[in-house]
Amino acid sequence: MQHSGILRLGLLGGSFNPIHNGHLAIARQTREALGLDRILFTPTGQPPHKRNASLAPAQDRYEMVRLAIASDPTLAISDVELRRPGKSYSIDTVRLLQQEYGAQTQLFFLVGLDAFLDFPSWRDPQALLELCQFVILSRPGQSFRSLSTVRLLPPIPYPSLADLDTERISQITAPLGAQGLICLKLPPCSISASDIRSRIRQGLPVVNLLPPPVESYILHHHLYQEDRDHTNR
Repeated sequence: MQHSGILRLGLLGGSFNPIHNGHLAIARQTREALGLDRILFTPTGQPPHKRNASLAPAQDRYEMVRLAIASDPTLAISDVELRRPGKSYSIDTVRLLQQEYGAQTQLFFLVGLDAFLDFPSWRDPQALLELCQFVILSRPGQSFRSLSTVRLLPPIPYPSLADLDTERISQITAPLGAQGLICLKLPPCSISASDIRSRIRQGLPVVNLLPPPVESYILHHHLYQEDRDHTNR
């Protein structure tokens, strides 16, 4: 869906540990709701101080995303955060992707409501607002009304936020930075990566939770099974 020659590209970052059907649903629902041309998955690299023992190696997580989206031409993947050593900051990722895709691309930064509440502590948040349009996605157990407490945001009409929470409306746009802010209410998703990892450790089925190629990859490479022998004993 091209708009005057401009590529409308949604950026969806995360550890994708592993990518699951919920991630794919969020990507497709957002693309359709906002008329985006493509959603670009940007898996995170390894943190400099690995604290999460259940985090699969970056290359495995990248490969699982690649397999999950292979049959959908509206979904793509970038290794921009894997190529860069050290901690990945969103401002650096967006600047690199701007260079790669050029001025004929409009970037939409997709972020969960829970993560965006911490936005003022991000690196160079004001600069980030000038580079891309933010799309705040609903998250289970989180209220859009909590945005009224976030510094750097302009006043967003409280009734509009409440209408999002109660699903009277599904989307609002507010002025922010150079390109604006979109709040998008999506159908609730009950799938979680931590639950999937737990099920794999316990040898429980994950049918309908993962794309089949991703499930095969996990089993073939023995991912997320580090505690399996000690579970339920």
